[in-house]
Amino acid sequence: MYAIVEIAGQQFKVAKDQKVFVNRLSTEEGKKVDFDNVLLIGDGDNITLGAPAIDGAQVSAKVLKHLKGDKVIVFKKKRRKGYRVKNGHRQALTEIVIEGITASGAKKAAPKKETKKAEPKAEKAAPKAAAKKATGKADDLKKIEGAGPKAAEALVNAGYETFAKVAKATPEELSNVLSEASSRLAHIVTDTWPKQAKLAADGKWDELKELQDRLDGGIEK
Repeated sequence: MYAIVEIAGQQFKVAKDQKVFVNRLSTEEGKKVDFDNVLLIGDGDNITLGAPAIDGAQVSAKVLKHLKGDKVIVFKKKRRKGYRVKNGHRQALTEIVIEGITASGAKKAAPKKETKKAEPKAEKAAPKAAAKKATGKADDLKKIEGAGPKAAEALVNAGYETFAKVAKATPEELSNVLSEASSRLAHIVTDTWPKQAKLAADGKWDELKELQDRLDGGIEK
């Protein structure tokens, strides 16, 4: 039996006892984790397709370890402008082993789309409008280790446009903001973001650099 499942914004074809490298998960090493966004299950000649996910299906796995991928060099150049930028990047990854595939009977989280009323949409639109007005005074949140342009944009849109506001939030609140903004941001580890933001808000850049040098995929060594 095999399955195609979405894990941290990516789709994988998995089978029992298979080891898979996925984008960094927030689950601790040695703990189990379940994924219920199963798109397809194959068992011999029988293939079950979801629409888009299979109701009741689930893939169970165990987190083996957190690590970083191979370094990738990103080089940008503009002709006749004297512009050259060279950066290195190592993707934060998690190695998991698939322990089982359940075709039916697994408990799934309740769907978020319960009603389609005009009033909730108006309530959601108001904070975004307010956030856009505040972007002119927003801090450069990309200075936080692990917060790229998309993550910083999601924080600003949610009302966390300054280091001071990020510092007052909990890692869980920040993680929820990223997950709601995009499934591609759900894997980002935000455990040290409030601590980093507090140092940035206080202007302690040297201490912030020392902290970031100790980080491994957003987790303090």
